Amino acid sequence: MTFQRPAFIAFTGVDRVEIVAALLDLSSRYPVEWGILVADDQPGNALFPDAALRTRLLASANLRWAAHICGARARSIANDPETPRMDLAGFQRAQINHSFAGSSETQTANSAAFGRRHGVRTMLQCLSDFPADLTVDWLFDTSFGKGAAPTAWPALPAHGPFCGFSGGLNPDNVRGVLETIAAPAGALYWIDMESGVRSDGWLDVAKCAAVCQAVYG
Repeated sequence: MTFQRPAFIAFTGVDRVEIVAALLDLSSRYPVEWGILVADDQPGNALFPDAALRTRLLASANLRWAAHICGARARSIANDPETPRMDLAGFQRAQINHSFAGSSETQTANSAAFGRRHGVRTMLQCLSDFPADLTVDWLFDTSFGKGAAPTAWPALPAHGPFCGFSGGLNPDNVRGVLETIAAPAGALYWIDMESGVRSDGWLDVAKCAAVCQAVYG
């Protein structure tokens, strides 16, 4: 069955410098965005590189990078319009991950303003139909990195914001999911995955390559 391919695939959870050469090779062949999880309260957690490691990763300017901001910093961004600045040099997008993402117009506006101040496009998560707000990109995500597939996928709005899909995606099911989503011809969207492309807790570039092959051929 044919399906509308995504504009790019986002692989979230880049965790070490040793795989950068492989990331560059994959990005030279497929449209990919690489996500780095950012949190102030996760010391020693390989999923959340510290500032020094983030700097080393971002030195690879030929990669498309997204910051996935979590924890207290994400809550502050969404709830405080004067939140302190962050160093987001090298990132093209920033996803603000918190329990209330997109739940209020004020939080959406604060998050969008944060992105504008830092020169990045803001992403927020939604749990059902995609909101109509065009000031941010919207990721449908009921899994929050747990690898759980949703019971149903929302339809892409005909004239809405840039939207993405996440939840339980992996090399074995991604093609079937895209056929189920059935995005209309010419629609622009992205897909995001984290746990489905990890092995023994680490990002597995071979799994990322398998996803790309399944989606783009």
